[in-house]
Amino acid sequence: MSSTETPVHVLILAGGAGTRFWPASRAARPKQLLPLLGGEPLITATARRVLPLCARGGSAGWERLWIATGEHLVAPTRAALPDVSERRLLVEPAPRNTAPCIGWAAATIARDDPDAIVVVLPSDHHIADVPRFLEVLEAAVASAQSGAITTIGIRPTHPETGFGYIEAEEAADAASAAPRRVLRFVEKPSRDRAAEFVASGRFLWNAGMFIFRAGDMRAAIRAHLPALAEGLDEIDRAAALGAAAEAEAVLRVFPRLPAVSVDHGVMEHVAGLAVVPGDFGWSDLGSWQSAWELAEKDERGNSAPAGSVLVDAQGNYLVDLRGRDGGARAEIDRRVIALVGVEGLVVVETDDALLIVPRDRAQDVKHVVDALKARGQGRHT
Repeated sequence: MSSTETPVHVLILAGGAGTRFWPASRAARPKQLLPLLGGEPLITATARRVLPLCARGGSAGWERLWIATGEHLVAPTRAALPDVSERRLLVEPAPRNTAPCIGWAAATIARDDPDAIVVVLPSDHHIADVPRFLEVLEAAVASAQSGAITTIGIRPTHPETGFGYIEAEEAADAASAAPRRVLRFVEKPSRDRAAEFVASGRFLWNAGMFIFRAGDMRAAIRAHLPALAEGLDEIDRAAALGAAAEAEAVLRVFPRLPAVSVDHGVMEHVAGLAVVPGDFGWSDLGSWQSAWELAEKDERGNSAPAGSVLVDAQGNYLVDLRGRDGGARAEIDRRVIALVGVEGLVVVETDDALLIVPRDRAQDVKHVVDALKARGQGRHT
């Protein structure tokens, strides 16, 4: 079968606790369900950008789109993706990290076609250059079809300490998008070490995107995570008896699967792992700082709703989400947000919470969620 005929299935990982974008994101409404950059929710944008890949060979596209999420997120996820079939929702009865849900998806798809290509993507990232992104994905699909479990590495633009890195074999043409052999994965480095990585030209950011033949991932799990393989086999045997038996097995087996990431459990141990370098305007949208960087701003670097008053203010990010949960619109319309003489702040207001934090401390918002839980105010998280 040629690469243009090989069916491509996309698995979107859509769990998440919703801590770094508090108070907009909550446990029942994590980041991927928010329209952080305006327009549609991030998960909807993620699905739409990969539909051309799913539609290869005459498919409608949506039938090859799979969503892995938690039970508490099923309703809002279906609302964000009404065209995704209920049969394509992999509902995890308990959070077990990425290896079990990716293995479950690979096993499910492999029942029909072990040579089908599976593309695993996060649900909550931003891609600026979608055509280029699809070109890189096509290169990764071709690599996976040759039998190499493949990942996509982002060419670093600065010495970032918040990402893991992938060291790749040097290529004759540093700008080439051809697959390279992965030498190792590296955890989040110090600032000095990250600078060395970027200067070397061999290191790429790990964006959590993985591409493989369904059968190859099953084999890799069997080799490196035998306990997970046994659990998936048990679900497979139940699936052969019908949908009801499969559903019962998932409820019984999934919560006892080993909780391990696919990076640590599989990718770090696979021989012949390949990486395709990518440069397509990627952001993991990891904090309010990231959202400010991508937002439209005025001449003084402020991003704020219409009607805000900004006096001698610079580099601020204002987000007004009041009324999104049924608040009184008339009352909201009479309120004004004003900033005077401040710089570099994030101000986020919802119907039940107000966040004010320096942009350079945006990563610490998750500690607010921890504090609220410790005080017994979990309803606000």
